[in-house]
Amino acid sequence: MFNHRYELEHIFSFGAALETEAIGPVAEGIRVNFYCQGGEVTGPKLQGRCRSVGGDWLTVRTDGVAILDVRTTIESHDGALIAITYSGVADLGSDGYQRFLEGNLPARLTLHVVPRCQTAHPGYLWLNRVQCLGIWEVDLGRSHVSYDVYAVR
Repeated sequence: MFNHRYELEHIFSFGAALETEAIGPVAEGIRVNFYCQGGEVTGPKLQGRCRSVGGDWLTVRTDGVAILDVRTTIESHDGALIAITYSGVADLGSDGYQRFLEGNLPARLTLHVVPRCQTAHPGYLWLNRVQCLGIWEVDLGRSHVSYDVYAVR
């Protein structure tokens, strides 16, 4: 077992409006797509906007676990384009699948995610070298998502 101490460094937070597209039950579970409609990025290491591209592809498995797959782009305040991809999970409870099918959705859904960033901009190359952790919360009533993203040090 490792005796290593980890620290989390807050990199940025962002919020974005979402457009929801419910595909419905498929072989893997219930499929729901959330398309980014743009938003603001704030934080100590990165400021700018979330571009109106990409989206969040959510699958709620039959065991009530939600699996997230996201691809989007951030444009920094100084013009850098940063691609972000991540996956994550949320436990909706053993009856989460059935409640989702019935339209009995939670007002808020929290997921834990592992973002990776890619950029060619010289001022942000350090982002290519870090693994991040994030907390993702979606307000299903307002169709709005919020993220806090931290680098693991």
